[in-house]
Amino acid sequence: MSRTIKFLKLEGAGNDFLGFDGRRGGLGLTRARIANWCDRQRGAGADGVLVVEKAGGSGADFRMRYYNADGGEAEMCGNGARCFALLVRETTGWRSKIIRVKTKAGLVLLEIVGKEVKVSMSEPGIPRLGKEITAAGRRVKVDFLNTGVPHAVEFVRSVARVEVEKNGRAIRYHSAFAPAGTNVNFVAVGRGSRLEVRTYERGVEGETLACGTGVVAASILASVRRGVRPPVRVRTRGGDMLKVDFTMENGRPQKVTLQGPARIVYEGVLHV
Repeated sequence: MSRTIKFLKLEGAGNDFLGFDGRRGGLGLTRARIANWCDRQRGAGADGVLVVEKAGGSGADFRMRYYNADGGEAEMCGNGARCFALLVRETTGWRSKIIRVKTKAGLVLLEIVGKEVKVSMSEPGIPRLGKEITAAGRRVKVDFLNTGVPHAVEFVRSVARVEVEKNGRAIRYHSAFAPAGTNVNFVAVGRGSRLEVRTYERGVEGETLACGTGVVAASILASVRRGVRPPVRVRTRGGDMLKVDFTMENGRPQKVTLQGPARIVYEGVLHV
């Protein structure tokens, strides 16, 4: 006899997730099961899985667990965190517009602003600039920033011409970022503090329509490298616009926020 598990399908700027209420346990999460659920041919299909858990007396309201489509757990997901706010409200009955959330990357603050959600991100690391590597037969210069998860950024003239799968995979698995690897963002700087970003996501192992932590990394590095002033407006591959705001203090990004659309698409039941 199979049993059923309820879930919500959520999306934020084209990043899609399966959301579960795990406050009582019993989900039976394994790497293989998560990968199967996220498979777009054999499962419900998603870029990752979000799970609401009890905060456990950590000063937060809830704990967010995030798993990539390959079943591996990640420290943080920016667009996932925005969708997590809607998941909390739908599954727990939480009614405040502010939610304090514990993640593996630290405490983050979520704020529901109309049809959008703003995330106050955990403090990023120190930018590492101008690393030269050879990947996919190209000699390239990349910058690096950890925004809860690792991100490499290559600035390009046009994102339309980038071979994201080929070049992204080569940088993602480059020995310079071993053993954990890195997410990879290709970034074109426009006028008026605007960027276009395409991202190869570690764990998904391919290009996604958006990546929140990648958009944050791209915005901060565009400020350091190209003098782009916050707030930064970023258009993702999915066509949505995300807003990133921050300040720079002694060479470190502070008070980082990510804001953009999030919605519940449907609810369903998985048979396990």
